[in-house]
Amino acid sequence: MTRPRAEIVVDLAAIRHNVRTLRRTAGVALMVVVKADGYGHGMVEVAAAARDAGAEWLGVATLDEALALRAAGDTGRLLCWLTVPGEPYADALAADIDLTAYSVAELDEIAAAAGRSSQPARVQLKVDTGLSRGGAAERDWVELFVRARAGEEAGHWRITGLWSHLACSDEPDHPANDAQEATFHRALDAAERAGLRPDVRHLANSAAALLRPSSRFDLVRCGIASYGLDPAPGETDDVGLVPAMTVRARLAMVKAIDAGDSVSYGHAWTADRATTVGLVPAGYGEGVPRHASNAASVAVEGRQRPIRGRVCMDQVVVDLGGDLPDAGTEVVLFGPGRHGEPTAQDWAEACGTISYEIVTRIGGRMTRTHVDSEAPA
Repeated sequence: MTRPRAEIVVDLAAIRHNVRTLRRTAGVALMVVVKADGYGHGMVEVAAAARDAGAEWLGVATLDEALALRAAGDTGRLLCWLTVPGEPYADALAADIDLTAYSVAELDEIAAAAGRSSQPARVQLKVDTGLSRGGAAERDWVELFVRARAGEEAGHWRITGLWSHLACSDEPDHPANDAQEATFHRALDAAERAGLRPDVRHLANSAAALLRPSSRFDLVRCGIASYGLDPAPGETDDVGLVPAMTVRARLAMVKAIDAGDSVSYGHAWTADRATTVGLVPAGYGEGVPRHASNAASVAVEGRQRPIRGRVCMDQVVVDLGGDLPDAGTEVVLFGPGRHGEPTAQDWAEACGTISYEIVTRIGGRMTRTHVDSEAPA
């Protein structure tokens, strides 16, 4: 085989372009979020491209993600923000990772690790400003900040950041945005009264980085926008982001069917005319959403072709409208959209979800190939 039967192709030049664009647009330091295997794009490769383009920070959810980046050779500033009791904090200290604490209990665990190490920790504090997810509730701020300052004085750590996360930044007129930003200012004031002087204060995610300049502070955290996908479809101006992921396959077979023939499990689609259909060797085992059944389209020979019937575990069927392309012909499930193919956003709208889920869940048995469209031939 000269080409895989189904593959994800990621253009690292697009990642670099997006990072440069976001840094220029925001005008402050940029953290590129590479959690969940780089939103399905490949964490290590995306991280390297982001650093090449000037990203001052990388962000991950879990400590194992952070340690994997260090093992791959990344040495820049790196923030991890989702831990549970008993995490190997000593490994994080040894790897020079900035940890996030939501509570005094987390600080106590980090202090214990720091006490066994000759190296003080770098810690950022996350406050809950209205998402009601991770982060310290406002009633707990004073206790958290006092403990954080005491730990600094004891040499356990240095508080390098204070941050929070927005709930409705993709809806720029939502009143929660003003409310959360005001609450974040209260948190900053309370931290300052406790004697904390963090290096960076950050609130803005991708949508806020593009839509809400007042939320940028010292640093913006861009996840989905770094991959070229719009964090707030219909709201953001076109700043020139380029989708980095293309998902493609090769037709396994093509056949003619008659009017009245039904396709795939449950016979959820029946042809109203004679047509031809193509078998695409990718299904929900590869992360193709079952909600794409009779909803999304793919591109074959430059034309969009609708999925017919239910998405199966290993394959989908598409309507070729009477055309007879050869087995092996390329099928583009989604891509940047430059050549008429569907985009991840098109798939998200067809499936009733968001582009984040489309690109993050795709994979399974697919191979993933990284290319660089800026590299010399």
